[in-house]
Amino acid sequence: MDLQVTDRVAVITGASSGIGLHTAKQLQFEGVKLLLTDMPGVNWSDAESVLGDFELVEADLTQQDECQSVVDRAIHHFGGCHILVHSAGITGEKGHPLEMSDEAWREAWDIDFLSAVRISRAAIPEMRKAQWGRAVFITSENAVQPYADEAVYNTAKAALGCFVKNLSKVEGKHGVLINSVAPAFIETPMTNSMMEQRAEEMGIDVEEAVASFLDQERPGITAKRRGKPEEVAAIITMLCSERASFVNGSNYRVDCGSVMTADY
Repeated sequence: MDLQVTDRVAVITGASSGIGLHTAKQLQFEGVKLLLTDMPGVNWSDAESVLGDFELVEADLTQQDECQSVVDRAIHHFGGCHILVHSAGITGEKGHPLEMSDEAWREAWDIDFLSAVRISRAAIPEMRKAQWGRAVFITSENAVQPYADEAVYNTAKAALGCFVKNLSKVEGKHGVLINSVAPAFIETPMTNSMMEQRAEEMGIDVEEAVASFLDQERPGITAKRRGKPEEVAAIITMLCSERASFVNGSNYRVDCGSVMTADY
């Protein structure tokens, strides 16, 4: 299926690995030009090995001027910004909600929520000018099925989902469609780190840690495995395309049943 996005320009955050990188790969296959960004100092070897040409800007998305510089580079190098995929984020500190420090709450809020607001301020006006745009934000199953020890992450991702809905209401009339994708337990550096820590704490290997986590913490996942980043990227890529021209303000779960309610 031709997704009709050849020569569109995409800005992808958190793009050095995981969901961001696999989305970049699939969009590039569809003929999209790529501006990739991630935190300064990250390893770009994976991106360099699987992608063709792409423009790279390392940026701290907690700073509005750096978000603007990312979009400005896309405009200068490619002549526009038509697609935004915001996958940057952190898990944040874990523990009892009342035992989390103010700083822990601020860090998750700043990176998991406000970074989306900042990059949108920079990117969405360019899409509005062109009367065509797609923005996809990565939320999480945690936004609707919160786990108590991940309260700072849950809260920021829930806020992000609400932001997406609000933004979609005001930008849709300009041809700019805003949606979110909510993955669950995907095989990324973030969950790799979680499982390595779990394995160490339990004195078992990583595969056993994953199996026990699925049984104890994510019983709704019917595949009994972690999802693959390319499985999430496929949904994101569709939402970035002309084929998703009647999709706005929606949240697509890629969780293999992890959310165990009928709340749509």
